[in-house]
Amino acid sequence: MPVREILLYPDPLLKQVSAEVVDFGDELQTIIKDLEDTLDDSPFCVGIAAPQIAYLSRVLLIDVSRSRKPVRNCGRVALVNPVVTISEGEILGREGCLSLPHLTANVTRAQSITLSYFDGEGNKRELSSSDFEARVILHELDHLDGLLFLDRVSSLKTDVFRRKRF
Repeated sequence: MPVREILLYPDPLLKQVSAEVVDFGDELQTIIKDLEDTLDDSPFCVGIAAPQIAYLSRVLLIDVSRSRKPVRNCGRVALVNPVVTISEGEILGREGCLSLPHLTANVTRAQSITLSYFDGEGNKRELSSSDFEARVILHELDHLDGLLFLDRVSSLKTDVFRRKRF
């Protein structure tokens, strides 16, 4: 499958709410493979959501094992129709995004989460995550609802920063 172009803000597709996946057939497999190829082509990327590559479906891919810092993680996971069922604690952390490559921001997210989702074959699963991996999942989940990390900052003036390199 091809590496897909990342949509950049202010592309209007990034502000759309994605549709729930009902068919776990070939189209879903194409979306997941395109997400994998596009993630692999982005050296510092640890998560990507289908809307970022112009699929308005509730699918995301995470792989925090790609992080430069050692973190506890679940490895590469494709999440279809993910729903947070438990959210605990709050922690402020810096986030970046492929769709806003020149910016980072301080964003408050839950410190730990549990979510239910389907894998690419349609099997119902549950995943618990915390700290950096939970942040990545929540960031990508926002994309499915048409939200960007800029929508979550307290102050555009004090919490958003120009990225020094990307």
